[in-house]
Amino acid sequence: MEDQATGKAVPYVPVVTRERFAELSGLDEGVVRGLIEKGHLPSKKVGRYRMINLAHLNRECLEEEDYR
Repeated sequence: MEDQATGKAVPYVPVVTRERFAELSGLDEGVVRGLIEKGHLPSKKVGRYRMINLAHLNRECLEEEDYR
């Protein structure tokens, strides 16, 4: 994976904050919060932060029948 701004390699991180997920997906932070609360986005509490579990989300997406 490569950072578009710097061109440097970026390590894969399996979790991101709600704010970063909103930025990456183009969704409003309130929408992301609602998706978490409704159970549509897998998340994990890390300390005092609620993180989106990207590894779990990727696995779910790849396992869906619609993807194949």
